[in-house]
Amino acid sequence: MKPIIFFGTPDFAVPTLAALVTAGMSPDLVVSQPSRSARRGQKLADPPVVVAARELGIPCEQVEKVRDPEFLARLAELAPGVAVVVAFGQLFPRALLALPRHGCINLHASLLPRWRGAAPIQAAIAAGDPVSGVTTMIMEEGLDSGPILLQAELALGGRETSGELSERLAALGGPLVVETLRGLLAGSLEPRPQDESLVTLAPKIRKGEARTRWDLPAFALERTVRAFQPWPGAELPFGGEWVRVIAATVPVAPITSHAAPGTVVAIERDRLLVATGEGSAIAIERAQRAGRGPVSGGELARALHLALSDRLT
Repeated sequence: MKPIIFFGTPDFAVPTLAALVTAGMSPDLVVSQPSRSARRGQKLADPPVVVAARELGIPCEQVEKVRDPEFLARLAELAPGVAVVVAFGQLFPRALLALPRHGCINLHASLLPRWRGAAPIQAAIAAGDPVSGVTTMIMEEGLDSGPILLQAELALGGRETSGELSERLAALGGPLVVETLRGLLAGSLEPRPQDESLVTLAPKIRKGEARTRWDLPAFALERTVRAFQPWPGAELPFGGEWVRVIAATVPVAPITSHAAPGTVVAIERDRLLVATGEGSAIAIERAQRAGRGPVSGGELARALHLALSDRLT
């Protein structure tokens, strides 16, 4: 199956790269996105996969566009046996998909065909899915539509953020990719098509989607907070300013409120309880105002001089 080319960029891809090395399947080349600055004026930061590749002593190339003819020509000279793709961040042209003898094998962070797209982890949390998982598939030109090779699932705990679930799925994905490559080499895997009737989509999340509403039911709002943590961070209106809510819960003893959504219904030492849609309420446990550090919900209420029955709009 050699040579193996590994395509990946963020932290999510690093455990798979490490798993391949541990299994004696060290890639002959790692391809990643270019180094970029996190904020304007800051120094360039190498992608996590580039850092890991250098530490492992694996040759690495960073490309702006994988469809570049010169890049494709260099890959063709390597005559790759297989390409492993994990959260690379670019669409593959037909010429690249056809290059490896055994195809391009993608690790996707959902149980396909559920949650095709760029944000499957956030979508699973926001929807309240009881289980999630990872899928290896043979890439084709459609969006995450290729035939499935293997899947592994795990139960969701109900309090995980997208950052925490991402770490769990990344750890699950590495061994699954190794098992997939071994199965392909042995000829023991039979790709199976996805059931198009079960497809759901998880499009890329934009920064502007961070702002949400008090009139959502409490359970939906709490899931949104977890789905958007750590990025882009769910924001709610607090009397004329938008505040990032880092952690929130639905009270164990449900609070039935006749108050309008956004009304302060209780201020505790560490929590702020606010009325939400459908007569429910949510407890704000941790939040952060623009330009300030994180504080508890109770500290936020005191800093904003909130009182019972105040309406947050």
